[in-house]
Amino acid sequence: MSSQNRTALITGASGGIGYELSKLFARDGYSLVLVARSEAKLRQVAAELKNAFGVLISILPMDLSSPAAPQMLFDHLQRETIAVDFLVNNAAYGKYGQFSQLSIEESLGQIQLNIVALTALSRLFLPAMIARKSGRILNVASTAGFQAGPMMAVYYATKAYVISFSEAIASELAGTGVTVTCLCPGPTLTNFQKRADIESSRLFRRFGPMDPATVARHGYRAMMKGRALRISGWKNFVLAETVRISPRKLATAVSGWAAENEK
Repeated sequence: MSSQNRTALITGASGGIGYELSKLFARDGYSLVLVARSEAKLRQVAAELKNAFGVLISILPMDLSSPAAPQMLFDHLQRETIAVDFLVNNAAYGKYGQFSQLSIEESLGQIQLNIVALTALSRLFLPAMIARKSGRILNVASTAGFQAGPMMAVYYATKAYVISFSEAIASELAGTGVTVTCLCPGPTLTNFQKRADIESSRLFRRFGPMDPATVARHGYRAMMKGRALRISGWKNFVLAETVRISPRKLATAVSGWAAENEK
């Protein structure tokens, strides 16, 4: 796809993988619509990318965990007559702790952002892509989606949904000119682990988190090639494949052990 008059909408764009994806789109000359909660961080990213690449950038500070946010975002872009050629559903969060002890708001907030907002945005922007016979969606999931996750039960479950949902609609869209790619990173050096309270977990201390720029490149290339699924990093690929053939009870126990914080 030529970058001329093409626009990428990226959620969770103020840091981590979303920020790195924004740089890749800007480098290739695409216009950007960047969405995140922090207006200050979005302004900083937009200024940096405009200075470096000279592309057109719009910022929309909003919390996509609000039920009304996806429709508000879509309606705003409709009013501005901005057609979205690339939709990157990257915004997500998790929280460490026993499900019975986490607040209901914490658990439902993860579902709202990680599942509902992603699903809503995909449904809102897909019809126009299909009508143009051109468009790409990148959904950022996680290797967490390949197994159950004690101490992060809701987060792992939401990522299982993203993988299943993405692969299903990728199949539905075959031959339409629109593709859906699901990116599955493993542990990655972003602000995710701080918000999730898993900075001291065995998963991050022992398994060697990846650089977000590398993960973003993997996802970007897979999306541009129209691949349905991309697991980032050979260690993560081996882990995901091992989980597929392991007894589920064993895989769940190992997942719970890896999530535990080390003193």
